[in-house]
Amino acid sequence: MAASYQTVDIKPLDPAFFTPKRHEGRTYLITGGARGIGAASAIRLAREGAKIVIFDVLAKEGNETVAQIRKEGGQAEFVKGDVRNNADLQKAVDLAVSQYGELNGALNAAGVMAAMSPDVVFDYQAQKDLLPTPIADAGDEYFDTLMAINATGVFKSMRAELKPMLKQGKGGAIVNICSIAGLTGLAGNSAYVASKHACSGLTRSGAIDYAPYGIRVNSVNMAATETAMTDMAIKYVMAAAKENAQSTVPNMGRTKTLSLQAYADSKKRQATVWEQASVIAFLLSDEASNLTGALYATDGGWTAY
Repeated sequence: MAASYQTVDIKPLDPAFFTPKRHEGRTYLITGGARGIGAASAIRLAREGAKIVIFDVLAKEGNETVAQIRKEGGQAEFVKGDVRNNADLQKAVDLAVSQYGELNGALNAAGVMAAMSPDVVFDYQAQKDLLPTPIADAGDEYFDTLMAINATGVFKSMRAELKPMLKQGKGGAIVNICSIAGLTGLAGNSAYVASKHACSGLTRSGAIDYAPYGIRVNSVNMAATETAMTDMAIKYVMAAAKENAQSTVPNMGRTKTLSLQAYADSKKRQATVWEQASVIAFLLSDEASNLTGALYATDGGWTAY
């Protein structure tokens, strides 16, 4: 008979926790920094002494995050732009250099799961063709948009970020958000998975090419985390399940729905943005001096089984 032990939930990281002065004197560009993991990372890095340039299509949320950083005594600027647009990215990079003297690293957090604006009101029937879709039913707009933002957008962002870092000759660090979709397949998410695998490939290729210049490149690959994107994904899954309730085809999305930690947790909680920001801040810091070219599964054990 097996021994009986008390079950224990893992307490999420305190949102107020940070390491003082760890990023003092550094400047980081954060794409997709208006909300979610990008915003939490911006706030965490600013608390640790970094100067932040937030780049996002969401102007209201971006300016609110900048305002919060400034209220806490940090330094931050916002640039409205799209990662598909080279001129927008260059504007953000130029601002970082002109305002703060140099660019020391970046977090590329901009990404989408559906081919529509991240602040759009969810309407399953009206947006069905733009939502996560298996390959045989996927349209060009769905696939092309996700590839343009999640794959080409990361490429264009890295290209813009690397140039001043190389010119400065001081090394640096880049972290890309590539999701568990960049490590494994996910049911019904053909374009998201393809684009995030490209993100993982760019991470590894960048690490190889720029190691001689002291520039480290890594990714974080998370499972469900408390963000607007995850909220939308849950709504989509519920709507799709309702529409296909009478289908006799097995729902492959149900073969695996939780990470190890979510499954074991009494409330089945998702990861928090602060837990993700903690790993990102570490990877950008000197504490991660020996780490490059790695895809970090910050996924609560999702890819362990």
